[in-house]
Amino acid sequence: MKVEQVKFTFEGDLLAASFLEFAQHRAQRLSLQLIMQEQSDTCAKMVVTGQPALVDAFEMAMSLGPQDCVVYNISRDEMQVKKGMSL
Repeated sequence: MKVEQVKFTFEGDLLAASFLEFAQHRAQRLSLQLIMQEQSDTCAKMVVTGQPALVDAFEMAMSLGPQDCVVYNISRDEMQVKKGMSL
């Protein structure tokens, strides 16, 4: 099974607590590993690891975000997966 690791930066009107809860819930539902790196009400940076199609689904879900957040921009940086890493 192929594993992908991506660092996402989401920018917009992000209520920090709401956006974090939404990200954690979506990652769990998609069986992804999520590591939050930075978060404020305007920016959230996180690393997501999992199957490529599910990482893409996470990005799509986060672009729609929770009702009380608006995402204006998403940056996606592919990261090198450590050899032998699996979920």
